[in-house]
Amino acid sequence: MPVANVALNQALLLAAVLFTLGLLGLLVRRNLIMMLVCLEIMLNAAGLAFVVAGSRWQQADGQIMFILILALAAAEVAVGLALALQFYHRFHTLDADAASDLRG
Repeated sequence: MPVANVALNQALLLAAVLFTLGLLGLLVRRNLIMMLVCLEIMLNAAGLAFVVAGSRWQQADGQIMFILILALAAAEVAVGLALALQFYHRFHTLDADAASDLRG
């Protein structure tokens, strides 16, 4: 199966667009689950940039960094969903604006 050669500029542009969409979604959305999804999009965009840069210079470092990003994303999902469940249990909503009622 032939490998498709994608230009470095196009792949980095795709990573930048995905990261920007994730950042905008993180800033605009108020639902905690959607905020976690947008954070995942941002992490995957960073991983894509690492893989593209690593393939450009024929190094496996980008793929190693992507594996580390995947591990970080898995930990983020586990902790984030646990916090979202506790948040829903306490406030009966997943609206992030309800967190202003928290007192420390």
